[in-house]
Amino acid sequence: MSLYKRIPLIAKLIIAVTLGIVLGSTLPTSIIRVFVTFSSIFSAFLGFTIPLIIVGFIVPGISQVSNNAGKLLGLSTGVAYISTIIAGTFAFLSAQAVLPSILANATLQSFKNPEDLLLKPFIEFKMAPIFDVTTALIISFILGIGISATQSEGLKQGFADFGEIIEKLLATVIIPLLPFYILGVFMNITASGEVFKILKIFAMVFVIIIIMHVIIIIIQYFVAGTLNARNPFKMLVNILPAYMTAIGTQSSAATIPVTLRSTKKMGVDKNIANFTIPLFATIHLSGSTITLTTCASAVFWLQNGAAFPSAAVMIKFILLLGVTMVAAPGVPGGGVMAALGLLQSVLGFNEIMLSLMIALYITQDSFGTACNISGDGALSAIVDKLNKLFFKKDVEQNA
Repeated sequence: MSLYKRIPLIAKLIIAVTLGIVLGSTLPTSIIRVFVTFSSIFSAFLGFTIPLIIVGFIVPGISQVSNNAGKLLGLSTGVAYISTIIAGTFAFLSAQAVLPSILANATLQSFKNPEDLLLKPFIEFKMAPIFDVTTALIISFILGIGISATQSEGLKQGFADFGEIIEKLLATVIIPLLPFYILGVFMNITASGEVFKILKIFAMVFVIIIIMHVIIIIIQYFVAGTLNARNPFKMLVNILPAYMTAIGTQSSAATIPVTLRSTKKMGVDKNIANFTIPLFATIHLSGSTITLTTCASAVFWLQNGAAFPSAAVMIKFILLLGVTMVAAPGVPGGGVMAALGLLQSVLGFNEIMLSLMIALYITQDSFGTACNISGDGALSAIVDKLNKLFFKKDVEQNA
């Protein structure tokens, strides 16, 4: 087990997908159904925990951000949220423009009618969630804002402890079991004859996602450079060590020291950088938002016969995703785990589609993290400039 823990999650998923394809094409149906049964039970448990994940992360996220309220914190949080919304909107508009040519004539029957095409588990367990995703979001907003308004330290600490329980559940149970879940899903898809079509389609989508990551980073630094009258390309050169570190560590938190040093080299005030970089490492996930929005658009297209979600549906999805990303846990795959409820409730994704979203997201998580971290430097420069323009005089007068 200790050896298993030392293997990076992305490597585990690649092994799971590979084994799923090999075993799904060679093992008898009765054996495949054993793995399918595990995936079915795990999926039911995952569905049960989704509302708990939402409450466990969003309530502490809102109450802590609001409780520590100050002009700089409010400014930084607002900039991070706007950046995330812009990234999601950019991803959806780009998906609408590019994906039709990539996905032309592509359909996947396992997405549309999984109950007719896929193997069924031997045993099915029903684990009804305590409440649905919409209710979880409403409860989270009411409690988070209410705790902030009443300054209830008892409730704040209670939900912070609950959030730690949910994060430990993710880190010790759900995330470690994900490869076995993916293994069963891909064995089932392979047995249905759909797997190679899926891999071919999403290899091309993956390339599009990486290109969009690069574009959004350039846009962020162009804005930051313009506001601060600095060369954005020199700023980009300074952030490269952080980008490469994030790819290697797959962790925003582990990259903070390098990001902080790189951001200060850009000329950002050291006090601003010391505050914003650790904060943005937690609440700013523009790269993850691009990945989730693009993959969701592609999966939706395949499910609904060459049609994207309506503008109204995607606006709702992106706005809620922005809040969810702010509260996403800092573990590998945390972004997609927090977003599962939205994918299910807003876009109508089924079990197979959710499992594919998990595999796709974690496979590119290193690049998504690198995009998140790189953007943190640009946003810190933007906050530094806005702070000087609007708040510095107030601070000096109050000093």
